[in-house]
Amino acid sequence: MAHRILIVDDEGHIREVIRVALKKAGMDVVEARDGKEALLRYATDKPDLIVLDIGMPEFDGLDVCREIRKVSDVPILFLSARDEEIDRILGLEIGGDDYVTKPFSPRELVARVNVILRRLGPRNGEAKAGPAALSQGGLLIDPEQHVATFAGTPLKLTAIEFGILRAFLTRPTSVFNREQLMRAAYQLNIQVSDRTIDSHIRNIRAKLAALACDNVIETIHGVGFKLGRCEKEA
Repeated sequence: MAHRILIVDDEGHIREVIRVALKKAGMDVVEARDGKEALLRYATDKPDLIVLDIGMPEFDGLDVCREIRKVSDVPILFLSARDEEIDRILGLEIGGDDYVTKPFSPRELVARVNVILRRLGPRNGEAKAGPAALSQGGLLIDPEQHVATFAGTPLKLTAIEFGILRAFLTRPTSVFNREQLMRAAYQLNIQVSDRTIDSHIRNIRAKLAALACDNVIETIHGVGFKLGRCEKEA
């Protein structure tokens, strides 16, 4: 069954370019012209991923993301006409999975969509097969079901955050530099900045800290990061 992608952009020619590229890649596509229509289409069409423009009038992409994150962890790939680092970091911090700057290569956009979708695993109703669950302390992730929990409490992770934690749990004693985490999370030869990886790490830490776990990822200064004890602090 094809994945369904919701494209949200106020520029019709941008939606057309993305629609053609995604359909050529075998995906179903639905569209919205503004933020309010995006919320309606999300509720009715239940997409597997949203390609979401930031710079829309009145109700912009960041507003849409905030509203959707109140009820769902559906993957969101942001589009922006500006290559401002603050925009990129803010988009990731409020729950975005990835960020593409306009003008963009349709091929690269499809590649990034595919990376995120692979992290989700098969759609409902498709055959599933994959590795066994991985755990450390109170943290457990099940790559086959794309489920993560801490001390039995579900964790709402983006697809990229899930990929980073999976890398740590697959090699729990290893130290990863940013480039290694980038490859583990994105899987393809896609370049993202060190700040992007740092934003994902910060988000993971914040989500575990909310459950009284402040030791999920340790910083090894001058080298990178390693998995911590993943236990509740006394």
